[in-house]
Amino acid sequence: MLPRLVQLIDTFTRWSGERIKWLTTILVILIFGDVLLRYLFDTSKAWITDLEWHVFALIFLLAAAYTLKENQHVRVDVLYTKWSARRKAWINLLGTGLFLLPWCLIVIYTSFEYTGHAFAIGEKSAEPGGLPARFLVKGSITLGFVLLMLQGISIAFKALITLRKTEEPA
Repeated sequence: MLPRLVQLIDTFTRWSGERIKWLTTILVILIFGDVLLRYLFDTSKAWITDLEWHVFALIFLLAAAYTLKENQHVRVDVLYTKWSARRKAWINLLGTGLFLLPWCLIVIYTSFEYTGHAFAIGEKSAEPGGLPARFLVKGSITLGFVLLMLQGISIAFKALITLRKTEEPA
């Protein structure tokens, strides 16, 4: 059952990451347009600047799980790369169980309240002409950490599978 669950989570993470990465193209287009407005027409729009920050936040928050799945996150590999599969599995299991998953739960809990408050007061940009509905981007904090937690569960299950396969003889 664990391998099937890992496959489902990894497939979903890959699927979502493949879509989220298109936000980088959108961000480049937004910034290019903003630069053109500023330097060619000596004007700028607050909503464009807000949208740039919102898209950047979405990229950062929603792509974290995909980055973790693809093993592209920052890691100190000096020791890790030389360790056995079993030792790596233990490190991944302990690191995920002691640090990643609890942290995700804390952020999900607190950001859910944070987003709810922003929604309740109808929070919008402080800039005149800025974007309304700031609670939408704040909601991406919760969503991003739910995705990250799912990928953390997948990593923990992969570690358990590895530990089961590589049990030391009695």
